[in-house]
Order: sequence, then C-alpha cells, then structure tokens
Amino acid sequence: MELNLIQKISVFALPVLFAITLHEAAHGYAALRFGDRTAWMLGRISLNPIRHIDLVGTIIVPLAILLMSKLTGGAGILFGWAKPVPVNFSHLHHPKQDMLWVAAAGPGANLLMALIWAGMVKIALVLPVSAIAMPLALMGAAGIFANAVLMALNLIPLPPLDGGRIAVSLLPAHLAVRMARIEPYGLFIMLGLMYLGVLGMIMWPLIQAIISLAAFTFGLDPNKLLAFIQIVLN
Repeated sequence: MELNLIQKISVFALPVLFAITLHEAAHGYAALRFGDRTAWMLGRISLNPIRHIDLVGTIIVPLAILLMSKLTGGAGILFGWAKPVPVNFSHLHHPKQDMLWVAAAGPGANLLMALIWAGMVKIALVLPVSAIAMPLALMGAAGIFANAVLMALNLIPLPPLDGGRIAVSLLPAHLAVRMARIEPYGLFIMLGLMYLGVLGMIMWPLIQAIISLAAFTFGLDPNKLLAFIQIVLN
C-alpha cells in the first residue's frame, strides 16, 4: 500500500499540528505552575492550535518535508515548530530548578500524545474492516511517529532545545553558564549535525523506544505498528 501526496498530508496534518502546538502550550502551563504568568497573560496557555501556529514552522516546513520525501522516495526527519511560548525564567519560584520542569513539559506532552495516538491505532484495529478503520490506523501511526520525532529532537542536550535547558538546570552553576553560552549557535550546530547525517543517528534509538512503549502500552504488535508507520512515511 502506498499513499499519494494528498493522502500523506491528510494523515499527518492533525498529528503534526497538535504535536507542535500542544508542545508549546505545555511549556506555558508548566511556567504558570511554577510562577511565571507571561504566557498566561498573552493567551498562550491554550489547547487551541490557532494560538500557536507559526506559518513557516507549523505549516510550510512540515509540508515541504513531506513533499520532498514523496518526490525523492526517502523518509526524512519530519519536524517543525510553533510560535515559542514566552517564558521569563527569572519569574519562576526557583529559576534554575524549575527550568527543568518547564523545559520537560513539552517533550512530556509529546509522549502523552504518542500514547493517545497509539490508543487510536488500537481502536482502529478492533473496528470492522471499513473505509474508516484503515485511515484511522494510519493517522494514529503518523501521530506516534510525529510525536516521537519531536520528543527525541527536543531532548537533544543542546540549547535552545528543551534538552539543553534541562541540562543547564541539572549541571553545576559554573558548567551551566558555559552550556548556556552555546544557545546562540545551537541552531547552526543542529543543522550541521543534520547535514552530516548524525542527527538521525542520535535521535533514532529514542524514537524506537517511544514507538515500542506505545505498542507495549496498548498491546499492539510492534511489527504491525512499524508497518503502518512505514506506509505513512513512504
């Protein structure tokens, strides 16, 4: 089974939209919980994706990756971004310690969404064979993969990614300061890793672990789940 470009966009559209935007909303909620009201005052603690959509990062970049993967026959690393949720770390109750939880909230939201999409795959597989069951299973597989990729990418310990902020929070002060200084160059380092083909190698073990966890949680056959993911990626 092979999906055409329109079908591929259809199964990825909602999963990617929610993966990116709810990731940012989770950061805002965590920041509010630990004392920073900036995102709340700007209306960014919302489950409404429209409040978080970035034209380039949420729509154009993911669509371009899907198009290029379809034209070249490769899978590519599907990623994107939403409007960053503003967080004033100095307003947190304990800035250095609380930074960890604010940063971890985004990847945590992606893990939760991956499990929710796995539940959708489970529902699709117990439904009678129909015109609804297969698209539902494929959308669920796309949701698992999109959230696994976004979670793995953000957990790379490189500022300004969430993993970098988590590392800054955990490191001793003198090392945390040094790592924080990398932030202006983080994007260029990530692009360099992608160009060298190293980024995917770093991310893939965690992506596989998240997919395996999703399959285990709902008693799914890991091979069948990987087959669905392969369909949506090809």
